[in-house]
Amino acid sequence: MNNSMLYARAFWGLMLRDLYVLRRDFVAFAVRTLMNPFMFVFVFTYLFPKMGQGFQNARGISFGTLILPGLIAVAIFVQGIMAVALPLSFEIGTTREIDDRVMSPLPVSWVAIEKIIFSAIQSVIAALVVFPLIYFIPVSPVHVHVDSWTVLVFTVILASLASGAMGLMIGTIVKPQHVALMFGIVVVPITFLGCVYYPWAFLQKVRWLQYLVLLNPLVYMSEGLRTALTPETPHMPVWATGIALLLCVGLIGYIGVRGFLNRILS
Repeated sequence: MNNSMLYARAFWGLMLRDLYVLRRDFVAFAVRTLMNPFMFVFVFTYLFPKMGQGFQNARGISFGTLILPGLIAVAIFVQGIMAVALPLSFEIGTTREIDDRVMSPLPVSWVAIEKIIFSAIQSVIAALVVFPLIYFIPVSPVHVHVDSWTVLVFTVILASLASGAMGLMIGTIVKPQHVALMFGIVVVPITFLGCVYYPWAFLQKVRWLQYLVLLNPLVYMSEGLRTALTPETPHMPVWATGIALLLCVGLIGYIGVRGFLNRILS
């Protein structure tokens, strides 16, 4: 058996192991996947209109339609980080379960890449969960028009990979006891400044912030999904979000894998 076949079988074995653990902890996974999207959709598209706080912009676009791409982006982003960061920090720092994984007949870097890919699968599931929620819960209809399935699939996949890479980076840098703090000081600001509740173009009146948030990968996830799902709302050019997401996957993935190797091999 050549090395490529051996690596493929070992890689698939790690995936099956993670899938088994996920199935065993399905209730926790389902709650983690459903809770954040459900609360966002319930509060912003059901509760606010019921209290008379719903609005439409000058183009007659409802708030639910405006924030739908951002809600999907947040679901992808949070799920991707949570699926990797906390488990990995414990595997490396507490349980040392990671030692069993790196003993598999795989280059150590492939073990890190498997975690990113497995996390991306969970992020795709989290994205799919938002659609039935946004269909049944909102008071006013949410208008979704898939302008390009290619752009939608491409954006979801790249956003999921970038989120998994972010989770890998956080999991290798942050100690287990500090992961919750990291969510407070990193993930929450990234979410609020990630163009989730507003298109990037609306920040033109705060020009310094409009340029500053370009460092935020969630901006490109939200804008890419806005291009694919609600093309009638302002959005970045599709080429800009595509290139930015590719760069995010490459750069954050490289940092995450290097951090993983440093923690394991040191």
